[in-house]
Amino acid sequence: MELIQQNPDINAYLASDEAIDHGRPLVRETADALWTATGDAYSYAEAAFEFVRDTIPHSADSGDARVSWRASDVLGTRNGICHAKAHALVALLRARGIPAALCYQLLAADDGSRTVVHGLVALRLPGAGRWARVDPRGNKPGVDARFTLDHERLAFPVRPELGEADHPELHAAPHPAALKALQESADRQELWRKLPAAL
Repeated sequence: MELIQQNPDINAYLASDEAIDHGRPLVRETADALWTATGDAYSYAEAAFEFVRDTIPHSADSGDARVSWRASDVLGTRNGICHAKAHALVALLRARGIPAALCYQLLAADDGSRTVVHGLVALRLPGAGRWARVDPRGNKPGVDARFTLDHERLAFPVRPELGEADHPELHAAPHPAALKALQESADRQELWRKLPAAL
């Protein structure tokens, strides 16, 4: 699948906004600590991915009812669903000058009752010449997402026979429908009802 930049200006994928708030002290401090432990863009990107994937539980796995959506809040509470964790990883990547985008999949809900939009990340390392998708959702039995740039190891390969699909668009900012659901939900149970079923 060819990934498509929604904005032709690569600088859009380095910008800060209300959700990707990489100017905040906690984001900068986390990025600086990860950079100190790695020292080059590839190693840093992999460490940032593993940090978000492994140290911030997906709230559906942990049972945490809180809803976080700002990258700094995700890092502070160590909590979030896929969209929130994607915001955190994008912020950490952009904090070290690595272009990063939000991207989405349409997946069938676990009970098969509807489709739901799943959030993940694409990044473009210096000299790579292309974007690569990674999924910091968090691993569990049956989910084994990895940081690889030559072939995707996402949490959920799509199953077209179930109406699932990859969206090729690379968003510089969170999709408004996903962000609205996060911002307007008092708890995860409400968020599950409000998550968009399509983009």
